[in-house]
Amino acid sequence: MSSVETEKKAEEEKEEARGGELLFCGATCWDIIGRRKGSLEGNLVSPTRLRPLVGVDIRFIASGCVLRFGAQKGQLGHGDMIPRDRPTVVSELFKYKIIKAGAGRSHTVVVTEDGKSLAFGWNKHGQLGSGSVKNEIESSPVCCLVSEVKNTACGGDFTVWLSSVEGASILTAGLPQYGQLGHGTDNEYNSKDSSVKLIYEAQPRPRAIATLAGETIVKVACGTNHTVAVDKNGFVYTWGFGGYGRLGHREQKDEWVPRRVDVFQNRNVLPPDAVISAGSANSSCTAGGGQLYMWGKIKNSGDDWMYPKPLMDLSGWNIRCMDSGNMHHFVGADSSCISWGHAQYGELGYGPNGQKSSAVPKKVDVLEGMHVISVACGMGHSMVIVDKTNVGERLDQLDIFDGKASAEGIEEPASKTPVPKKKTAKKGAKKADKSKKRKKSNDSSESEEEEEEVDEQSDYGSEEQVNGEAEGKRQRGGNNSGKGRGKASKKSVAEGKGSGRGRGRPPAAKKTSSSSQGKTGARRPRKS
Repeated sequence: MSSVETEKKAEEEKEEARGGELLFCGATCWDIIGRRKGSLEGNLVSPTRLRPLVGVDIRFIASGCVLRFGAQKGQLGHGDMIPRDRPTVVSELFKYKIIKAGAGRSHTVVVTEDGKSLAFGWNKHGQLGSGSVKNEIESSPVCCLVSEVKNTACGGDFTVWLSSVEGASILTAGLPQYGQLGHGTDNEYNSKDSSVKLIYEAQPRPRAIATLAGETIVKVACGTNHTVAVDKNGFVYTWGFGGYGRLGHREQKDEWVPRRVDVFQNRNVLPPDAVISAGSANSSCTAGGGQLYMWGKIKNSGDDWMYPKPLMDLSGWNIRCMDSGNMHHFVGADSSCISWGHAQYGELGYGPNGQKSSAVPKKVDVLEGMHVISVACGMGHSMVIVDKTNVGERLDQLDIFDGKASAEGIEEPASKTPVPKKKTAKKGAKKADKSKKRKKSNDSSESEEEEEEVDEQSDYGSEEQVNGEAEGKRQRGGNNSGKGRGKASKKSVAEGKGSGRGRGRPPAAKKTSSSSQGKTGARRPRKS
């Protein structure tokens, strides 16, 4: 490592240790995220300060399909199932100094300064790495069965740890579907001999990836169902679900073990200060000269990028940090913050008078001139940490979001149990009234079941928006994903679902995308 790279790395570590102000933009109404219809009232379309964190130095942020404060399945770590609409301190982590964190669909993993890892949230597939799936939900932090941990990253329902243990620098646990754990199998089997229903054997105990035992992995990023990793020599590996070309191997085949990306070899290996990122259906990294490469499903319209291609709009920028959400991207470069992609809830931060989406990278005007330390993107939202040095007055001009404190005092809803009706001796005329009441009760119970189904879909996000594909309809071995961009059925086009084969999406999204392209043109962001 040259002296210049050493100084640059030391400066970045100093910035991270110092921390900065957290700004948030995007959805705050967690019930509507992932639904095609819903009120957008209350969403933050410009970078906004959060009242409980004003003046607090934030060192690190991570975001998954659901934010740390919001709808939850125990992933907030407070020992309860109460949703919270504003940041709340996790009291059981007071005694630890947290240095890294990761967030999945409904689980959270943190790393402490002394190399331990703790996790909380949904544990159906063993994604907490606690060695057991006895408790489907762990609402308080539990210890992960790993040691000497340096970093962590979370996919939708799995977790990856980086360790300093020789021969076991990368470990995984959780759902093995698509081979996303990197152990050469998806542990798929039929639920019954006579059934066609497929289920996947959970892996609750973290296990080192054998094919990378001879390599030292130094960087890792996870999408919903795939992983990107970089070793100390600058080689890039990807594995997991291959739909839309997100693995960068010029095909859509699933990879059950880490496979080296051939673009980043020879003279184009990644430098030590490289930035890597994995979105829901895409991947990206910076290579030689700081050039940003992307591959996979980059935007809703147009062809997928089956292998890494340079994003020329950002050539010449000094990119320090980047993250991708469902279909939007955030970058911190030089003294600017840049975003682009398809947005629905204001997650690009362009403001109330700005465009909703952008097909090309565009500066977030309100943050121009600020030094961005870190960025994170999740389902329908984005977060940015900015250095507070010399920008105190500008930060004071930004809006402050208070959130709702009322949800914290609400008791957990008790499970509804049907109360048997008392039998009466009266018959005759009341018989018809009873039948009407019984019919009305059945109707109400059916509607309650429908509401529960809708709520469950909202918690996980729609298959189209969270995973970029309909998981439940894929065949074994990733055969569907390997068929390329063939003709999809009319139904799949209309619904906007599929496993990498369809191109469909809602007409409203097409209209938004085309209008945003018309506004932005082909301009690239200018450096100040």
